[in-house]
Amino acid sequence: MNHERKQPRSHENLTIDNLAQAVFIVNRHAKTATNPKFLYRLKHESLKKLIFDGKAQKVGLHFSQNPRNSQQQSDVLVECGRYTFHIPPTKADFSELPHLGKLDSSVRNPKTSLALNQAKTLLQLYTGISEMEQPPSNTKKGQRSYEKPVFKKLGERYT
Repeated sequence: MNHERKQPRSHENLTIDNLAQAVFIVNRHAKTATNPKFLYRLKHESLKKLIFDGKAQKVGLHFSQNPRNSQQQSDVLVECGRYTFHIPPTKADFSELPHLGKLDSSVRNPKTSLALNQAKTLLQLYTGISEMEQPPSNTKKGQRSYEKPVFKKLGERYT
């Protein structure tokens, strides 16, 4: 067993390439996760901090491949080291960034082999965000959770 896996990464390993690889792994796993909310939040906050620290930059806007309720939707293309990512745009992005049109599907991020837990640990160390230990709640506000019905034998009372 590798001794390095047991120890959390130090601030020395927070290089642009390591952080970009970690964001790539978190993003790849978020697309197929059963509860991707935390992973997408970790990706978004990491990219915002990378942009703020000058380790990544916004390149432009792309038309989204999966627009929600409209015909067209744009995403911000962020370049970090050798990797590129998309994040939701702010209002200022539409006036400040050039629109690059349709996404070029031939451009791919480099392959990397990093465990999801290592990637999450690295990004949590960088951003200071921690994963909440609450199980995902499927109930909406104001709704009660489902309770199984209680059946009594014929003639018994419900007291």
